[in-house]
Amino acid sequence: MSSSAGKGRHHFVEIGIGLAVLVALATNLAALLKHRGCQEARAVQIARPLAALRDLAGSRWFVAGWGLAALAWLAHVAALSLAPISLVQAILAGGAVTLAVLSQRLFGHPVGRRQWLALTVGAVGLVLLVVTLPRFHGSDSDFSLSAIASFEGGLILLASAIALCHRSERLMARRGILRAVLAGLLFALAGIAIKALTGGAGGPLGVATLLAITLACGALAQYTAVAALQGGGAIETIGLMGLVANATQIVGGIVVFGDPLSPSPLGITLQIVAFAMVCLSALLLPAPHSRQVAVAATPA
Repeated sequence: MSSSAGKGRHHFVEIGIGLAVLVALATNLAALLKHRGCQEARAVQIARPLAALRDLAGSRWFVAGWGLAALAWLAHVAALSLAPISLVQAILAGGAVTLAVLSQRLFGHPVGRRQWLALTVGAVGLVLLVVTLPRFHGSDSDFSLSAIASFEGGLILLASAIALCHRSERLMARRGILRAVLAGLLFALAGIAIKALTGGAGGPLGVATLLAITLACGALAQYTAVAALQGGGAIETIGLMGLVANATQIVGGIVVFGDPLSPSPLGITLQIVAFAMVCLSALLLPAPHSRQVAVAATPA
């Protein structure tokens, strides 16, 4: 009985992997559609959210992208319920190279060698991290309240600090980058909460708290992502948001949900190299001209 149950769990993991592959493609295409739509709308302002929403709703590109993103989100939730979050997010990160292909082939965006290198290095690093992990046998949705409270609380503090830095005049030239990083962190906050919800949250209070985090961070992430897309190029903005969101959720899988690390010294070394590759990718991804674009953008 235990053997058949193990095979059944492994089968569910494979289904989750397949869904994650589809989510990776759909998410990148949706982000590119939304980026095109954002260019047709006025700059979003937190003091006028309804006006910004009306402008975005008037763009067929953005509506199409939002609709596709909603379908991808549902498939993402399903994938998280079937497979470990580290594995799902690594597959999404591995699809980062498709972002450059779709952007160049379908939308005519120029993709520089530096950006190709950044996307490839980041994707390979995140995939290498999961390849070196021990074999998964289930969705790994169990967690302790103290672990998730500490991790999510730390992310909230980090996101708050970045939001405050974003308002600094000294960092005006980097506002586009800060918005993309902030959006990625907010998406990660919501993603980890969703993963916890799929495995049970320890009572009504836990469910209510995680649901509140999912809704609040999801809404703020959407707003911040639009502001980032309006002020930056498609590749660096979408790529950086995805890189931060995926890397953070992979770490969350290890810290919160107990996704195992490699038991061998070689595996640990390769995992350190993988994290270093992710950091290098984040440094390479912003295009040289992105500072000028960010300066010209209207602050959100």
